[in-house]
Amino acid sequence: MSDMPTPDKTLDARGFQCPMPILKAKKTIQSMKTGQILEVLSEDPGSKEDFPRWAKRTGNELLGIFDEEDYTRYFIKKTV
Repeated sequence: MSDMPTPDKTLDARGFQCPMPILKAKKTIQSMKTGQILEVLSEDPGSKEDFPRWAKRTGNELLGIFDEEDYTRYFIKKTV
């Protein structure tokens, strides 16, 4: 995936460690409509394993993971 999706909402979870980025994403995505895209910014190294598992478990679609210099961007499409 070279093209970054356009998010409907961005959650800046930088500065938080596991499990807070996932908990904040869960709360945020619940307020979104089906088909909308959530972008999560996280510098927690554990998030690279957590977000794919969480998306699969919740039935949402992980559209991409993009590494920046000091953090990672996760794009999750609400499908449920």
